Amino acid sequence: MKSLTGRAILGTFFQAPSPDRLDVLRDALIEVDEAGTIAAVTLPGDAGYTDRIAVLGEAIVRLPAGSYGIPGFVDCHVHAPQYPQLGQALDVPLEVWLGKYTFPLEARYADLDFARSRYTALIDDLLAIGTTTALYFGTVHLEATKLLADLCIDKGQRALVGKVVMDHPDSCPHYYRDADAATGAAETRALIEYVRSHPRNTAGRVLPVITPRFIPSCTDAALTALGELAGETGAHVQTHCSESDWAHSHVFARYGHTDAEALDRFGLLTRRTMLAHSNFLTDDDMTRVARRGAAVAHCALSNIYFANSVFPLRAALSRHMHVGLGTDISGGPSASMFEACRATVQSSRLLEDGVDPALPAAQRGRPNSRVDLVTAFHVATAGGGTALDLPIGCFAPGFHFDAVAIDTTIRDGGIRLFGDENLEGVFEKLIYGATRVNVAHVWVAGEDRRPT
Repeated sequence: MKSLTGRAILGTFFQAPSPDRLDVLRDALIEVDEAGTIAAVTLPGDAGYTDRIAVLGEAIVRLPAGSYGIPGFVDCHVHAPQYPQLGQALDVPLEVWLGKYTFPLEARYADLDFARSRYTALIDDLLAIGTTTALYFGTVHLEATKLLADLCIDKGQRALVGKVVMDHPDSCPHYYRDADAATGAAETRALIEYVRSHPRNTAGRVLPVITPRFIPSCTDAALTALGELAGETGAHVQTHCSESDWAHSHVFARYGHTDAEALDRFGLLTRRTMLAHSNFLTDDDMTRVARRGAAVAHCALSNIYFANSVFPLRAALSRHMHVGLGTDISGGPSASMFEACRATVQSSRLLEDGVDPALPAAQRGRPNSRVDLVTAFHVATAGGGTALDLPIGCFAPGFHFDAVAIDTTIRDGGIRLFGDENLEGVFEKLIYGATRVNVAHVWVAGEDRRPT
């Protein structure tokens, strides 16, 4: 399909601008300017709707019958180098998984040829399944992380890319860690400067991220230096927070307080901070995170394998926390944000109902914890955009036109419509049933970026 920059698209779109609201934009006319930003959204019945269609004429691209548009997915937690082990090694505790499988794999990205082939496959596959924005952990290697940023720029994916900092000799293997805190901070600064001054990134579609892997992997000196860098540069920050019993306990034993408080004391809890997982946030932690304007990347699928609990999404939203959704490749065994939405709904039901049949129903779960598909879809789109402090995830003037067209007529896909569904029912079938082959087009800033 043609580029939409300087053009308009006509069709039916779904969006969830808030956690409990689904908008059905039936026969919407969305105008996109030359920069790929939405200039106007006009619906039947709005003043000038028919006139705009007549004026625009051949500049209008029409979604085919049976196709529907949604905002592009925002994946708020991706370990880019872990893509080769997706779906593998999920049978051991987190700390064993890291040492036995993950660190050896990530160490191989010192080889740029190895890195290029794996990162290319990852970006192509994420775009093909509708992920228009991804927040990436790289590796400790500066040059490989620069390469990841280069590939995102060249392929047109909106991305935030961070060089992992991990320098603690007691918890990081000798073959895979920063030489010292100063090196980790200096190379993070170099990445920030590289991405911001990149000649092919003048629109700022790719952004740098300060990335302490998590507190167990970092010395106090590294955390202090990165906090100072965050204050100086205003760059995004990403890290893991209270992911599992082991990680949460490690930080409490080290400092006598929680991950969230420790990160705050180091200056790493900012409006542009994304905390992956955060399953064990206390009430005080939630208040702190909300007050700072920081966000949580909720990774429902990977939490099943490594987090030892279910993140209380409904409680976090009720406290006005910013929350996005993440696949957590490869702690989660799927790269699909459709699957992440489904797992989010399912895990919330398990949290509310409980899982131990030996307990009475009244004692089995956590009341008022369930979320529905609209809430999960919101967190995967508009919620992720807000969490990252970016104008993405909604069809509204001033937002980037990052969008996905879903073709429900593909026989090899997972969606079956019989003609008697209302549009809300179509939306439900779309999110629950869509597979990669149903993704017909993927636009980032108005440019179709779905790999051919």
